[in-house]
Formats: sequence, structure tokens, C-alpha cells
Amino acid sequence: MKHYSAFAVAREALRYHTGWERAWRSPEPKKRYDVVIVGAGGHGLATAYYLGKNYGIQNVAVIEKGWLGGGNTGRNTTIIRSNYLQDPSAAIYEKARGLYETMSQDLNYNVMFSPRGVMMLAQTQHEVRGYKRTAHANALQGVKTEWIGPERVKQLVPIINLHGPRYPVLGALWQERGGTARHDAVAWGYARACSAMGMDIIQQCEVTGVRSEAGQVVGVDTTKGPIDCGKLGIVVAGHSGQLAEMAGFRLPVEALALQALVSEPIKPCMDVVVMANTVHGYMSQSDKGEMVIGGGTDGFNNFTQRGSFHHIEETVRALNETFPMLSRLKMLRQWGGIVDMTGDRSPILSKTPLGGCFINCGWGTGGFKAIPGSGWGMAQLMATGHSPLTEAFSLDRFKEGRFIDESVAAGVAH
Repeated sequence: MKHYSAFAVAREALRYHTGWERAWRSPEPKKRYDVVIVGAGGHGLATAYYLGKNYGIQNVAVIEKGWLGGGNTGRNTTIIRSNYLQDPSAAIYEKARGLYETMSQDLNYNVMFSPRGVMMLAQTQHEVRGYKRTAHANALQGVKTEWIGPERVKQLVPIINLHGPRYPVLGALWQERGGTARHDAVAWGYARACSAMGMDIIQQCEVTGVRSEAGQVVGVDTTKGPIDCGKLGIVVAGHSGQLAEMAGFRLPVEALALQALVSEPIKPCMDVVVMANTVHGYMSQSDKGEMVIGGGTDGFNNFTQRGSFHHIEETVRALNETFPMLSRLKMLRQWGGIVDMTGDRSPILSKTPLGGCFINCGWGTGGFKAIPGSGWGMAQLMATGHSPLTEAFSLDRFKEGRFIDESVAAGVAH
């Protein structure tokens, strides 16, 4: 009997159910495209999809040095929320959350969006004041959130311990329409839709240089040969700085590893997402029964995609106090992703000093939840030169002092 790897089984199932093979075969690049997107993660694929759907720009190539969705899109904890303090942040994240609700129908592909609700615990008096402030701001922004007390927290999450000696639960910011989605299904759904429009998704194709003439981008050099383009979108998360240097400009970002882990599968015990920002821990239960646990970023710049013991120890120790039942579980696996962090903890969606070149980066630890909103705004910016969703997130804000400070609003650098 012939045995197949898990990847091969998933690939064949995808081909059988969707008839989609273009992206897996990675066609050879054409000589010229109207638009080249570097990065076949969620943000890059969403940008390509909305360029085609909203603006009819379909002569597009999405090139990826690894494999489709193999970066941060496949390495995150899948949380979707829009309860941000600053108006520009709330606008783009709420746009994304709304698009997630209809994404399965729009793409004709089940991304398993689950609006189970997101709860952000307040475990200090400072957080109580901060989250109440955010709830008031969300009301003005049209984002539906509410402040709830400890009794309501316990009702929604029966396994929680409200009276931990170090981290008592004083209440929570509750967004009922937040939730989770299947991360790789989001990438596959967008990729299939892009492929159906005739776009090329070219894997194992690393960019080695950016070509320009008279201050205007004209193409990229890759390991599969040169590709000419009219416009270039750089959407590569933790490696944005390297691509920017190839294009001749610098970015105010730093790369850090963000770690996560999952437990062994257990019976259903928690049907909401819980974030405990005081201890940099957040948790939900997957469809397979695993407890999906996220932690904080490393305290130093690095490009590793592995985990480390000290993050397991400090994250799980704090969560064990809040959720005592976790202490009896075994860890199944652990991993890391490379996130790009700006000084104000808000993203960059912007034109660049190189004409025809656009950049989408700086999402830090909050990129997955923004994928459809980011793609929508980035496509509008690349197609028309302006987007209300991205205007506040331009590179110019750093030299003009127009920071969008979300480090305090989120309670953590998310």
C-alpha cells in the first residue's frame, strides 16, 4: 500500500474538490505584467484578488520565494477582531471583519469563519480604564463592543478562574462578532479566485533585485529570471526591510519572532476567544479540539521561525493561573513567525519613494485579522493612487509626526 505525506493528501484533496492546479504548478513567469505582487501570503493574495474583482486588473503575478501561505499566514493564531482605539485602525479592521463574514460566499470556498466572540480580559485597574475608553471610542466609530463584568466573563467562559492571586479578572472588553477563521483556507480561497481570473501565482521564485528607470519601477529580477511590470507591490511581512533596500529606500520597521503553541486535542470546553494582554497570552479552541495559545514577541530582533522554552514557560505559567485545567494538558507543537513592527504599532500601506512601487507591511502581531481590509485598501491605492482606508497609514506619517499609537489601545503591542 502506497503512503502519502500529509501535504500530498491535502494537495490532492484540494485539486479534487476545486479543480485548482495552476497555483501548485507555479507557471513560468511571462515577460511582462501590469502588476507584480511580491508575497503570496494572505495580504498579497487579497491585494491581487481585489485588483481583479474591483478594478478589472487581471494581468497580475503574485510571486513567492517559498510556498503559498507558508509565512505568517499559516503561522498565526487566527484571531479576528476590530476593537481598536484609533479611528483609522478601527476603520480598516472593521472593514476586514465585515469582509470575513461573507468571504466564504464571495470566494465560493469555505474559510471556516467562526464569529464566536473575542474577549479581552482586564486584569489590572489600568486595563479597566483603558478598555472602557476603547468601548466608548468603538461606540463612536460604529464598532459594536461592550464592557462586561466578571460575572458575565464567567458565564461566557466557565473554565476561567476569576480570582487568581497575581492576575484577577476584573472584567473584559467583549466583541460578540469577532472570532476566528481557518488561516490557510483564507490563503487557498484567495489563491483559487486569483487563478480563476488568469493571474499567475509563482512559487519558489525569490526576488533578487528591483529594477528602475528615471525613478520609476520597471521590473524585478528573480531566481526564475527577470519580470517586467508597470506597478510593484511589496507585501512580505518580516522581510519588508530587505525588499525596501532593493528598491532604494529604508523602512522604520524591525523584525521579531512571535511564538505560538497548541495543546493535545480535548473535548470542547471553550467556545470564545480569550486574550489576556497583561500576561501576553491568548487562547481559543480549534475545531480539532486543540487549545491554540499565543504569546508575546521575542525581546530582540531575529528571523527565526522556531519557538523557545522561555516563552512557553512564561506564557503557559500565567495562563495556568487563569485557566487551571490547562496544567493537565500536553503540548502538541510549537512554532514562530516573523513579524514586522513599527514604532507606533500600526501598519504601513503606502506609496514609496520609488514611483509605481507600493508597500504593505508593519502589521506586527495583528496581520491575519486585517487581510481582507488590507487587500481591499491596498488594491484601491495601487489602482487609483488613493484609498480612504490607507491614507492615514502612509510612510509620510513618520516624518510628519502623525503617529497612530495602538500599543496602549490594544493593551499590548498587537
